[in-house]
Formats: sequence, C-alpha cells, structure tokens
Amino acid sequence: FNKKKFLMCLITALLTVIVWNLPSSFFDIDGLTIVQQRVIAIFVMAVLLWITEAIPAWATSITIIFILLFCVSDSSFSFFQGTEDQYGTMLDHVGVMACFADPTIILFLGGFILAIAATKSGLDVLMARILMKPFGQKSEYVLLGFLLITGVFSMFISNTATAAMMLTFLTPVFKALPANGKGRIALTMAIPVGANLGGMGTPIGTPPNVFALKYLNDPAGLNTGITFSHWMMVMVPLVIILLIIAWRLILHFFPFTQKTIHLKIDGEVHRGWRMWLVIITFIVTILLWVIPKKVTGIDTNTVSMIPMAVFAITGVITAKDMQDINWSVIWMVAGGFAIGLGMNGSGLADAAIESIPFRNWSPIVILAVSGLICYFLSN
Repeated sequence: FNKKKFLMCLITALLTVIVWNLPSSFFDIDGLTIVQQRVIAIFVMAVLLWITEAIPAWATSITIIFILLFCVSDSSFSFFQGTEDQYGTMLDHVGVMACFADPTIILFLGGFILAIAATKSGLDVLMARILMKPFGQKSEYVLLGFLLITGVFSMFISNTATAAMMLTFLTPVFKALPANGKGRIALTMAIPVGANLGGMGTPIGTPPNVFALKYLNDPAGLNTGITFSHWMMVMVPLVIILLIIAWRLILHFFPFTQKTIHLKIDGEVHRGWRMWLVIITFIVTILLWVIPKKVTGIDTNTVSMIPMAVFAITGVITAKDMQDINWSVIWMVAGGFAIGLGMNGSGLADAAIESIPFRNWSPIVILAVSGLICYFLSN
C-alpha cells in the first residue's frame, strides 16, 4: 500500500469534483455547456494522474474512457443526460469506444508486429550492426547515431512507425550497458526526440506538415507555391541543428556511466525463407509509407495491416507472439485519443479557441500564443 499514491488519488478526485461542479462563469468561455465542463474536469483528472503516476498511465487511460462513456456519452446513465439545449452535445459512445481501434493504433500495432518479426528472424541484430557501425563505440556517439538515424527515418516514415521500428534496435544495444546507469534512459529518449524532430524535415514527415502545406499553397489563400524541395531546404538544416542540441541536452540530463559501448551485437540471424520474407515485408511496408497516398491510393495507417496479414498467414507471428505486444502502451495512446475526442466532439476545443480575443492582439503575440496553445494541446 503506497500512502503517497493513495493521497494523490484522493487529491485528484477532489479537484476533479470541484472542477466538475464549478459555476460555468468561472471558465470565462462563452456558451460553455455542462458536457464541455465535464470534459474539462476529466481532462484535469487525466493530466494530474498522468503527471503524478498515482496509478499506471494505461490505467488512467482506461479511467478516461470509462468516465467519458458513463458520464458524457449518449450511452451514459440517464441522470447524466438531458436535452442538447440543457446539457450540450453528448459524445457518441461508439466513437469513444473506437478510440482503441483508431487508425493510429493500427499503425502502432503494425510497428510492433514488425518489431517482433525482426527480433524472431534476427533482422534487428543485422540492421543494428550495419547502421550503428559508422558511429564507433564511444557512448555519446552511439547516442548521436540513434538520434540521427531516427531523425532521417522519421522524415519519410510516420513518427510513430519510426519509433516502433527503432525501438527494436535498442534491445541488443541495451545488453552492452549497465542496468543501473542512465545510459539506457538516454538511448530510449533518443527515439521519440529524434522521431519528433525528424518529422519536421519533409512535408510528409508528420500529418501537421501536410495541413500546413495545404494552406500555404491554397490558390484561394496564401498561394506561396512551396514545393517539397523548398520545404526541405529550410527545415532539414533546422532539424539537424535541433538534433545536435537535443543530443547535448540528453547527455546533460542522462549522462552515461560507461564511456564506451562495445557493441558486440550478439544474436542469431536466420538466413532461411522467414528472414527474406521479413526483409521483403519491411521494404514493401516502408516504401508504401514513403510513397505519397495520391500515387498508391493507400493510407499510411492501412499500410500497417500488410505486416500483420503477411506474418499471420505465413506463421512468422503466432498467437503467443501477440502477447509480447505492449498493450499498456496501446491503452495509454487510446486514452489520449479519447480526451481529444471529448474536447472536439463536445465543441470544447472550438469554444476555448473562440474565447481568445485574437483580433485585438499584434501578429507577434498571436504567433507566440498560437504556438503555445498548439504546444500544450499537442502534448
């Protein structure tokens, strides 16, 4: 029994109830509905539980989905429901449940399946040997290698798919590090940091870039005519600078106790048909991730079904292997999607943005505030 965690749960519950029952005028959002206020309370609860880790992160996500379904959806208890004029728009309960089967979740699963197949066939060992060789054995340069390789992959592949794929290469490297040092933390942090920064490098690196390019090149709007190469000429140098800064920051906060990593990446590489099947599937999947949808007609998330189907049909992945998928991570991501659905589906996100008096501010202030809003909402 952990008294500190129990206390944090009580404090979180108390604050959630307070926010749930505050007068709507407290939030200074015009037309704030009862449903929207409930979503704010659930958001406060989620943030507090995620930050304090009073309960596991995946358990927080299940709690979010549970409360949304039973208190804010059109399938909630009758005493929580009312007319749209009284309470606002209730969330679609099917949509809340569908957060666990969101296309990005399928993308994650595809990445995990690729990772398991790579491990079983020894492809992860082979790729780790090839990709990490140029960076030598000095710990800090091994870290730089992970950052740069992840960043480059992420310029052309989905950030989430890149992260799932790169995490497979960490296992053999971990074996060369002491379990009690901070080196493992540094290497693990290099994956999401490298993926997020690298995603800025090309218009296809991450979905927000596609939205930005659409508005920048809209003939009826800005009509700037920015091309793929123009984007890369500006953003790739910035990405490289940010990756180097990130490298130094990670080294500062998570220094290696072991100055060199003798990358004796052991492991058996199976040379049979399974290895070639995994390699071909890897290549096809990555190519379809890289090639724009307008050429293939296939969405990035849909591509993730290829390794699942191929490996399941051929027996490369078995039912027992499916148990190795980190389902707690899947639940955690689903909970984040559920919060997003709650904010968007209830109209809270629009109402909050409209309550900010942008037209009375200077362009510089708008730029700074918009950036900060996007930053916090994205987190």
